[in-house]
Amino acid sequence: MIQVKLVDQIELNDIYSWLQHPEAGGMDLFIGSVRNHAQGKDVVKLEFEAYEPMAILEMNKLAEIATKQWPLKKIVIVHALGVKQIGDPVVVIGTSSAHRQDAFESCRFLIDELKKTVPIWKKEYFTDQTVWVNAHP
Repeated sequence: MIQVKLVDQIELNDIYSWLQHPEAGGMDLFIGSVRNHAQGKDVVKLEFEAYEPMAILEMNKLAEIATKQWPLKKIVIVHALGVKQIGDPVVVIGTSSAHRQDAFESCRFLIDELKKTVPIWKKEYFTDQTVWVNAHP
């Protein structure tokens, strides 16, 4: 089962509950959050925008690739949009499988590929300037 979403706010408990599966002995959950620094500067906040139809399509493609490479029970990919403050979760990748190695490897693959291919853009607000980063694909 696959779940992909773009949301205003990430609900970690809901994601964890959905990811559970009676045949899964391993679950891996990556949570990316807003940190207080980047590029040697203090970060005030981040803002995320997406080309939403394409982002959902690409997230689903990545999940389908992962299901072909690893025997997964469930995959969840959730990314937040809008303005996020320090400490807020902004992306969650979760996989569940019978064994931990498959969960670890697939989760790593999904977050790495999401950052390379999914059209989600980040604006960093520093104390002295604002910069768009990750302008891809």
